[in-house]
Amino acid sequence: MAASAIDVWAQPAPPGVFTSAMFAPLVERARAADRVLMAGSPQKIVAAMDDAGVAKLLLCAWCLRDGWMISNAQIAEIVEQFPDRFVAVASADLDDPHAADELETLVVRRGFRALRIVPWAWNRPPNHASYRPLLAKCAELGIPFCTQVGHTGPRMPSEPGRPIPYLDEIALAYPTLKIVGGHIGYPWTDEMIALAWKYDNVYIDTSAYLPRYYPPQLTNFMNSYGQDKVLFGTNFPMLSLRDCTEQAAALKISEETRAKFLSDNARRVFQIA
Repeated sequence: MAASAIDVWAQPAPPGVFTSAMFAPLVERARAADRVLMAGSPQKIVAAMDDAGVAKLLLCAWCLRDGWMISNAQIAEIVEQFPDRFVAVASADLDDPHAADELETLVVRRGFRALRIVPWAWNRPPNHASYRPLLAKCAELGIPFCTQVGHTGPRMPSEPGRPIPYLDEIALAYPTLKIVGGHIGYPWTDEMIALAWKYDNVYIDTSAYLPRYYPPQLTNFMNSYGQDKVLFGTNFPMLSLRDCTEQAAALKISEETRAKFLSDNARRVFQIA
């Protein structure tokens, strides 16, 4: 399959990463055990990308409240093996007073293209004071702030992922900051669509949902006034790259919208050549 898609939300799976009590039930529900094993090898990830028609994968680090799950250094090492296929997305320790400085180093010296913080991992919404130095640094550096919106997969409180009021407030406070809400915001998808319509700097990524299950209002938004605001994502290895690209090809959207959704919007938002 010709590689053309850009997947804006994925992560590798170093040994032991998804075996904890928090993630093991999620892997089981997603029937993702084989993909998790595959995601331990950058070479196998690239092979899966080739099979699915994915040109580039944005690989993200993960920092939880009790420590690092996938470090920025691990992401940098993987991306450096396949710089034409992987794009690095940083994470940060919200309680580290030097986190914003580290982010600048990762962006300026190591080519990271975005920051992602998952609110449920901290039980803090994105308008919490601990995010502010990082949000300001993202705006200064011109990189997107990526986050999770909607309910959680792991059994953690979902409230921090609610788009309104939390993303609404940071979009107002940081009007030049590109904000990408991943996982479509379900069951608050309408809130996420409203914010993407309201703000030029707010976007939606579709990770964690197979395209056949996108809510109708999301595909309507994609195919009309939101065609420049929605980005393709999978949440690999939880979902199959091939299943996602095949189902995206079958969506009832225009070919112009499909091209923007699968790659053009991601290239613009993340400044990918």
